[in-house]
Amino acid sequence: MEAIFMLTVFLLIFGGFILNVITSIWCYRDSMRKGNSKEYSLLVLVATLFFPVVGFIIYLFIRN
Repeated sequence: MEAIFMLTVFLLIFGGFILNVITSIWCYRDSMRKGNSKEYSLLVLVATLFFPVVGFIIYLFIRN
C-alpha cells in the first residue's frame, strides 16, 4: 500500500515537472516567434521555470 502511494506521489511530482518544462519551452518559442528579443525570451523562460503557474498566466496576459 505504501509503495503504491509513494509511486503515485512520485509520478505526480515528475509529471508536474515535465509539464513545467514543456510550458516553459513553449513560452520561450512563442516569444521568439512573436519577434521579441532574445533577452526578453530568456526572461520569460526563467520566469516560467521558477514561477510555473504565475509566470505562465502572466505571460499569457502580456504576450499580445
